[in-house]
Amino acid sequence: MKNASPAGVVPPGDRAMSAPARSGASEPPGAVSTPGAWEIPRAMRLLFFAGIWTLIGLSFAGQFYISSANAGSPVSWRQALAWSLGDWYVFALLSWPASRWIQSHPLRRASWWRPALQHLIAGAVFSLLYMVLRAWVGQWQGQWSGRSATFADAFSPLLVKTWHFNILIYGVLLAVVQALENARRFQERAQRAAELERGLVQARLQALQMQLNPHFLFNTLHSISTLMHRDVELADRMIARLANLLRYSLDHSETREVTLERELEALELYLDIEQTRFGPRLTTRFDIAPETREALVPNLILQPMVENAVRHGLEPTGRPGQIEILSSLRGGRLQLEIADNGRGWSGASREGVGLSNTRARLQALYGDDAKLEAGPRAEGGSVVRISMPFHKEPRAET
Repeated sequence: MKNASPAGVVPPGDRAMSAPARSGASEPPGAVSTPGAWEIPRAMRLLFFAGIWTLIGLSFAGQFYISSANAGSPVSWRQALAWSLGDWYVFALLSWPASRWIQSHPLRRASWWRPALQHLIAGAVFSLLYMVLRAWVGQWQGQWSGRSATFADAFSPLLVKTWHFNILIYGVLLAVVQALENARRFQERAQRAAELERGLVQARLQALQMQLNPHFLFNTLHSISTLMHRDVELADRMIARLANLLRYSLDHSETREVTLERELEALELYLDIEQTRFGPRLTTRFDIAPETREALVPNLILQPMVENAVRHGLEPTGRPGQIEILSSLRGGRLQLEIADNGRGWSGASREGVGLSNTRARLQALYGDDAKLEAGPRAEGGSVVRISMPFHKEPRAET
């Protein structure tokens, strides 16, 4: 500016500020106006907002101080700061409500012309408000420096030299706030999709778990009905044990993972029922590594595999048999093994509801990070092996 008027409002126009330089002014209001974009107290956001505008004003104050000296009409640092901060604090004051208004009138692909027209009018209003406020501030600055100026003296150069820059600032505000709003909406959609996916996985797991209950209940109730005709007392004990198992199942119906210790307790409830059915024909052996007892495993993961061993391995033989349940920790992975010395592996006949259901549950919970293998046992009978991640804390839901 050459011999700037006392109003102190002409320097921005005379300095011919470039659009890229001023575009930085739009970032703070856009950022703070996006709900959820900041996880810090409101007071801290306001301080950050004011600090950004102050830094921009200081940078332009230095530019104005140097350019004025080079042009042969030097100004003091105090004048440079007053003029530059006056410019940018007015933008800061207006950009806050402008950003809020932009948020409430987003540009959409469908019927874009209506909001575009609204923003064109809003940009003109933004420019006019800036010039009015800046002229008033410039008039006050002139009085403060002892050089009186009328409102018209302060407003006229702004109308000629800054109105287009003001509209450009609004356009940059529009672009930044719109981009941040789009990012926020995208994040919300992604979060809703993730929640929906978790809900679908949970529903699938519950459906798979419910698929096991009728299969087991049919076998158990059939055994109870048979016992009622020859041993009422034994049938009564079996009903009580079934009630205990069903109570456990109901209490943990919403639980995805339990400790192996708790899973073994549930398995004992099931084995109590089978022991009632088979008597001395059925023996069990547990070899559980102590370090694995606190590992988390899918709820009721062992029962269907043990049931599969009883139904397809031991029951058809008519002779005594043994089921072994083993656990170990190898290479940071939990290894589970259920083996029987029954009639052996017979291919598709052993791949019933229990094993297919267990595969599906492992896939839903751990994806490719868990695997189930089933087949013949070297010393006779069959074996099912599960390898899964060893963890004591619930895995993050994805």
